[in-house]
Amino acid sequence: MGALLATIGLTAFYGDAQALFGIDFELGAGEMVAVIGANGAGKSTFMKAVTGLVKTAPHGIRFAGEPIGGLPPGEIVKRGIALVPEGRRLFPSLSVEENLLMGGYSKRAGPWTMERLFKLFPILAQKRDQPATSLSGGQQQMVAIGRALMSNPTLLLCDELSLGLAPIVIKEIYDALPAICAPWRPPRPSLRARWATSAAFAGSTSALSSRSPT
Repeated sequence: MGALLATIGLTAFYGDAQALFGIDFELGAGEMVAVIGANGAGKSTFMKAVTGLVKTAPHGIRFAGEPIGGLPPGEIVKRGIALVPEGRRLFPSLSVEENLLMGGYSKRAGPWTMERLFKLFPILAQKRDQPATSLSGGQQQMVAIGRALMSNPTLLLCDELSLGLAPIVIKEIYDALPAICAPWRPPRPSLRARWATSAAFAGSTSALSSRSPT
C-alpha cells in the first residue's frame, strides 16, 4: 500500500518569500510522526500547505493517492484531513459546543461525536454553553482538538499543541493522546513517550497522526 500522505518537491511562498524548499515526505496509514524544528523552520507552513491554507502546486501533495495541492481548505476537510492550528483559532462569538459543532459541518462518518468528546474532556461538557475564548488556554486547546476530531478525519495534524501552556496542562493533554489516537491506531509506548518528550522540551513541535481509510 502506498503512503496515505505524500509531498513531492513541495514548495510554498508568502508573496515573494519562499518558505518551503522541495519537501519530500511520506506518512503511512496508522503512523504518528513528530516534526521537530526551530521557530521559522517551516513546520506550520508545511501543515498549512497540506490543509490548503497556503497555495501549492496540485502535484506537490497527494492524499490517498489523489493530488490535493491547491484545493480549497473546505474540500480538503471533506477528503479527511483536519488541523489543530497553532494558537487554537477558536470562533470568539461562539460557545464551546458551537465551536465543536463547526468541526462537524463536513458530515463525514466516523467514531467522533459530541458525547465521545465530552467523555474525553469532561470539563468541556461543564462549560459547553460558555464562550469558547473565555476558557483557560488548556481548555481552549481541548476545544480546538475536539473541533478537529468532530470532522472525523483520516489524518489529524496538530500544530504546536503545547504552545504557551503550563506543564500540568500539557501533561493532561498528552494523557489524552491514547484515546485520541485509538480510532487510528494506539501508538507504541516508546513512540508516544518520545513524541511527548520532544513536544515538551524541544519547544517547537508539530505532529501528524493517521488511520486507515474506511
